[in-house]
Amino acid sequence: MIDLHYWPTSNGHKITIFLEETGLPYRLCPVDIHKDEQFKPEFLAISPNNRMPAIVDHEPADGGGPLSIFESGAILIYLAEKTGRYLPSDKRGRERVLQWLFWQVGGLGPMLGQKNHFKRKALEGMDEKGRAYAVDRYVKEAQRLYGVLDRELAGQDFVAGDYSIADMAIYPWLFTARKYGDDFAPFASVAAYIDRMSARPAVQAAYARAQQPPFPQG
Repeated sequence: MIDLHYWPTSNGHKITIFLEETGLPYRLCPVDIHKDEQFKPEFLAISPNNRMPAIVDHEPADGGGPLSIFESGAILIYLAEKTGRYLPSDKRGRERVLQWLFWQVGGLGPMLGQKNHFKRKALEGMDEKGRAYAVDRYVKEAQRLYGVLDRELAGQDFVAGDYSIADMAIYPWLFTARKYGDDFAPFASVAAYIDRMSARPAVQAAYARAQQPPFPQG
């Protein structure tokens, strides 16, 4: 059994997608970030950076005691290696997937997170000129990253060839960006990719879990 310490954010969805794709048994352990539950000592014991998701694997492959892992990219790699799925075993295929996984972890996620923050929140202590600069900076960087992905997806269904943990990491951020109004019309390959990922039954099942109490509805 996998305990998934989770809230329905883009990073949280990465892990539920993997678990739904593989059918690994898991239990959702809500961490309400709006109530600062990520700062509780019991959560910090498994996720010292006070960020979710985090997992506890009660049946690790080494046969030892429960194993806790934090950071969504590390969790995806761990689960892929545990199941032998969605991360190629050959050196070149593995490195291709990992490159795009870390592209999301180090680039797409942080940049879209900052873009959404500055676009949606009026920041105290920042004048209009400063806020406009911040929005412009992150919107432009988001557009650049969409272009990078669009070129890579031209002529193929998934970012690293076959469906992989890289797609599970990338998709939730694109889904959220489109939900909040980003225009993907200039990026036809990315738009088709979002639709293709959205149609996967496991993706739909993962997002359906997020529509059940105690998670926010709507």
